[in-house]
Amino acid sequence: MMKDYYKKILAARVYDVARKTPLNEAPMLSAQLGNHIMLKREDLQPVFSFKLRGAYNKIISLGDDARAKGVITASAGNHAQGVALAASRLGIDALIVMPETTPSIKVESVKKLGARIELHGDTYNEAYDFAQQLTARHGMTFIHPYDDPEVIAGQGTIAMEILEQVSTPPHAIFVPVGGGGLIAGISAYMKHLHPDTKIIGVEPEDAACMYAALEAGKPVLLDQIGLFADGVAVRKVGKEPFRVSRKCVDEVILVDTDEICAAIMDIFEDTRSIQEPAGALAVAGIKKYVKRDQVQGQDIVAINSGANMNFDRLRHVAERAELGERREALLAVTIPEKPGSFRQFCETIGRRGITEFNYRYSDQKEAHIFVGVQLGHDDQEKDQLISQIRDKAYPVVDMTDNEMAKLHVRYMVGGRNKDVDHEILYRFEFPERPGALLTFLNHMGRDWNISLFHYRNHGAAFGRVLVGIQLPPDDKSRFQAFLDEVGYTYWNEEENQAYELFLS
Repeated sequence: MMKDYYKKILAARVYDVARKTPLNEAPMLSAQLGNHIMLKREDLQPVFSFKLRGAYNKIISLGDDARAKGVITASAGNHAQGVALAASRLGIDALIVMPETTPSIKVESVKKLGARIELHGDTYNEAYDFAQQLTARHGMTFIHPYDDPEVIAGQGTIAMEILEQVSTPPHAIFVPVGGGGLIAGISAYMKHLHPDTKIIGVEPEDAACMYAALEAGKPVLLDQIGLFADGVAVRKVGKEPFRVSRKCVDEVILVDTDEICAAIMDIFEDTRSIQEPAGALAVAGIKKYVKRDQVQGQDIVAINSGANMNFDRLRHVAERAELGERREALLAVTIPEKPGSFRQFCETIGRRGITEFNYRYSDQKEAHIFVGVQLGHDDQEKDQLISQIRDKAYPVVDMTDNEMAKLHVRYMVGGRNKDVDHEILYRFEFPERPGALLTFLNHMGRDWNISLFHYRNHGAAFGRVLVGIQLPPDDKSRFQAFLDEVGYTYWNEEENQAYELFLS
């Protein structure tokens, strides 16, 4: 298997459209981690992503009849641009099916490359199913984003370039994983020539389809996935990438949203370039691996897979990066409701910087404050700070890893209402398109009152919404039926401590 892919990769025809991207030193990250970190800059490709390699290698392999009928694919961005560019260079008709939630910047990028576009559905899976129908109807060739040997071979040319750019094989190569085409190509090539080089995949904790497949011994369909790293938001790994990866990949590391945001910041500080969340996964994985295994003095490569970042997502990334670096703690602290309490609390904090302080009067005896505090690089500093606060008899709850607190509550402190009866609290992901809220309200009808609502745009395909609803106890089964019917991903947050302290 590895030898077959090695030959296919050597013969892959990608350089009509792709560039041999540089392998850049990352001096600041190297110093921070005590290893020699190198960044493979696939974000510098003409479509700002590695995806054109595999797309072109597949399309150029087609026979004359297939070319004449044209090609079709489903994609929310990077693969779409790769297919559109490849088809344009070869004079082939291309139809791209994209979800209706696809940001306009990506839609316009594909149009500029000459492809026709059909918008369908809210998710990649809905777009994919529709593309399959069109494929059968028009006799076009479907260009799969990852589950195809020619696509895998095209992506594998990255490994070939890495070995040309280093004097000795690296200790490890870290690869972002979505459907698995990229890591399959890189791992097959590297393991054939240098089996001692570790190939380590990196996935978001909430979209870990390869990790789940390796655990189960077969591809599995995830019930739901997070969409922050939309470039790797895949519910089921491809069959062929899985077949290759289970033999050639050493492990898969999982990282959370804050760690991804911190990695985006790390890459920016070394390169002054901004990666999309999927493009920073490899660096996030390196940081976790080095800390876990205490690795020092090794040559390590990260694949920077893409930079198709929407500008309006940068605010969210910047807010979460400090949390990912563990340079900020978010705390809920109870202090006496009396003059001078804030000053005394600040004396307890000491000379640490306060990044935010949220409070509104609600009780004559106690005040619940939501406070952000700057930390250094010492992993123990947050625990020491919490102990320091408790020593002064202040009750404190750590909110640093509380997703609802970070997404919503920090912007809502002071919104209490003691006259709200039978309130339940749910967090939703809405498709980010016109009419999503109206669809939600129409399904709800007029039976229940909305008592709390918070939404903040994050520049992603799905919006994050926190909703409080007054629900009489007898209506719970009807409300569950409503949740099932509306079809939005949701979490019950009634027992979240942030809700209890600041909103209920």
